[in-house]
Amino acid sequence: MLEHGGRLRAAALEFAIPLADWLDLSTGIAPYGFALPPVPADAWRRLPEDEDELEAVARDYYGAESLLPVAGSQAAIQMLPRLRRNSQVGIVSPCYGEHAEAWRREGHRISEFSEGAVPRALDQLDVLVLVNPNNPTGRLSPPEQLLDWHARLAARGGWLVVDEAFMDPTPELSLASYGHLPGLIVLRSFGKFFSMAGARLGFVLAEAELTRVLGNALGPWPIAGPSRFIGTALFADHQGQRRQRERLLADSERLAWLLTTSCLPPTGGCGLFQWVVTEEAGVLYEFLACQGILLRRFHYPPSLRFGLPADELGWSRLARALACYQEIRA
Repeated sequence: MLEHGGRLRAAALEFAIPLADWLDLSTGIAPYGFALPPVPADAWRRLPEDEDELEAVARDYYGAESLLPVAGSQAAIQMLPRLRRNSQVGIVSPCYGEHAEAWRREGHRISEFSEGAVPRALDQLDVLVLVNPNNPTGRLSPPEQLLDWHARLAARGGWLVVDEAFMDPTPELSLASYGHLPGLIVLRSFGKFFSMAGARLGFVLAEAELTRVLGNALGPWPIAGPSRFIGTALFADHQGQRRQRERLLADSERLAWLLTTSCLPPTGGCGLFQWVVTEEAGVLYEFLACQGILLRRFHYPPSLRFGLPADELGWSRLARALACYQEIRA
């Protein structure tokens, strides 16, 4: 199993700090969410039904012609490699580690390279996978560039897989409306923007035949009834989405400013996190963890991903800890 953010209980044990005393900035999940309607009892008692409104409101939200609800985009990441055989797969790296792991596990040939190397590698690939905005770098690839790569791949039966898990704060840069094109597969996460990671809900935006095949492979009832109910409600909450988007973008800018004034200028970021490359990543990670502040640490390159604090208490706590670190460092 690869290491991921959000392992708060493990951190509490490692650093001997009670679970309730942590400020968890390790996940890139929105730290605040929406007003939730009460879940009706039938959502628990009855088997989930595909004939509810979830897919319709999701298509409207994403501007997509064809989509498939899945148990978090992770379910699609693991299943898509099983729908091809003996493929040469390129992964734009560094990125979310589960992509390469899933394709490698199914016996495909994997190569990892930077975005700048894609044009030279593309003609040798059957599948290209990238995360946009990238995790952890925050790098955003322009839609026109991605559509050009898709056209070159699709012309010979290849796939472009774009993981847009962090795209919701900047929907104007999404490829969601192109998901019906053959050979283009867009993955979206419900949990990060809506702050509902525990709902385990995601979507595959792709041509209808591929979503049919993928749906058959996943089997019946992949999404729990309560998750379908909550997803339907939040996709229909357009005012809540606008407020969430504005708040996330403002807080992301605030975090970038705080890190810059703390002599840790971000190397990249997006509406849900900021990324700092520094040779001091290990030391700073340990220093903050000892104060009950959990970050996501990466080893190659040595770097840290900072999620957003949920409230002013969290912002003050992070600011004090970074100031203390700078005093010690000086």
